[in-house]
Amino acid sequence: MKKTFKLIIEGQNRDRVIEATKHEIRQYVKRERRKELPDGIDYWDFDCKFGALESTAQPVHLSKITESIDTLASEGGDFFYLELLAKGAIRQARAPAENN
Repeated sequence: MKKTFKLIIEGQNRDRVIEATKHEIRQYVKRERRKELPDGIDYWDFDCKFGALESTAQPVHLSKITESIDTLASEGGDFFYLELLAKGAIRQARAPAENN
């Protein structure tokens, strides 16, 4: 998904537009995760970029997108660009924790 979302739509409450935008993003992620995994892949990971404009978008973790939207909205932003690209990934074993 590569899309510019408007936060101000005439005739609609801004807070509802923001929540609808977040819902659309969550639904996209769920839809992508339901797709069948290729052989040798454990899960779907996402490359994410977020910014006020496409040219200024910076990489951001998937879990920080809603926080970024809230921050931009509180600063008075009227729109934002979001890029979510699904990619296959393999889980890595965690390093054993040291007990002190």
